[in-house]
Amino acid sequence: MEDFDNPEVEAQWFLERREAVLAYLAGEGISHGGIDGDPAWHVAPYVSVWSVGSLAHPGSVGWWAISGDLPHDYVSADNAKSPREAVEAIASLWQEAARYMSRGERHPTFVIGSGEHDEELAPLLASRAELLLEWVADPDAWDTDEC
Repeated sequence: MEDFDNPEVEAQWFLERREAVLAYLAGEGISHGGIDGDPAWHVAPYVSVWSVGSLAHPGSVGWWAISGDLPHDYVSADNAKSPREAVEAIASLWQEAARYMSRGERHPTFVIGSGEHDEELAPLLASRAELLLEWVADPDAWDTDEC
């Protein structure tokens, strides 16, 4: 495993995650005001949360995007004021989606994947959501102003 305490390794991972988020948002048709060079929060190599600039309000966050060893996703900054709130919102939605997927149903307002392998992907999505929620609950994982 790579040494993510090494600044060069971490910087390369940031670059790869940032490029992946940019490609994901483009694929989703999300127009935005840019993404910072470093994530707003991360636990390398598992997860990174990126502030995505608003076009409507330049200089402010419009969305939060998540990337890492999990599906890409994003949430409006209207629903999450910090990276921690974004992780909680995304993880909660993933838990709900995983319940639908495990029953062979599609979530009524949210889509992950093509639907072809939902029953086998449901436990993976649920486990990622559970891990994210554990981090949300851990005050040591966050800056003191986000606790």
